[in-house]
Parts: sequence; C-alpha cells; structure tokens
Amino acid sequence: MLLMWFAFVALAATYCPPGKVKGMLRHPMLVAVKTWALAHLLANGDLGALLLFGAFLAWAVYDRIALKRRGDMGAPPSSFTSGDMIAIAVGTAAYLAMLWLHPMLIGVAII
Repeated sequence: MLLMWFAFVALAATYCPPGKVKGMLRHPMLVAVKTWALAHLLANGDLGALLLFGAFLAWAVYDRIALKRRGDMGAPPSSFTSGDMIAIAVGTAAYLAMLWLHPMLIGVAII
C-alpha cells in the first residue's frame, strides 16, 4: 500500500511546477505507472491481473528505455520548491480518496 502512495505523489508531481521530486524522477508519470503496476502485481496473483498490470509495467519500462535512447532526459534537477509540497499534498489526498473510493469505483475491496 505504501507503493501506491508513492505512485500518487509521482503522478501529482507530473502536473506540478518543477521541483526536487520532479527532477529526481525525471519522468514522474512513467514512474507512477511502473509503481502502480508493480504494486498491483504484488497484491494480485491471478492471470487477469498478471496480463493487465504486467502489460502496463512492460509498456512503462519500454517507454523509459525509448526516452533514454532518444536523449530525452526529462525534468532537470532542482531544489525543493512549493511544487513539491503541492505534489505531496495532492498525491496524499488522492491516495486517501482512492482508499475510500476503490470499492465503489473498481468493485474490489483493498483489504
């Protein structure tokens, strides 16, 4: 479940002003997808989950390799800014909302 919090923070950092989080992750949305897929693969062991989340993980890894080959280095490193605080706050709020909404939206209880 901790991986999912990190995935939500990384996803929020994608849309925030550049800061330390965005600079460290370089491509925060791809990091969010990889973390989301890995967390779901660890939690679900059936064939459907393996195909769905494995495909997302494979796509994100492939895309990151393609970005490296193309020379796209992503966001430049930066110092800690208010954008980082926004990313952490929005990511945490989205994570808490998904804990509550997951059974209603997805139809599967988390725990």
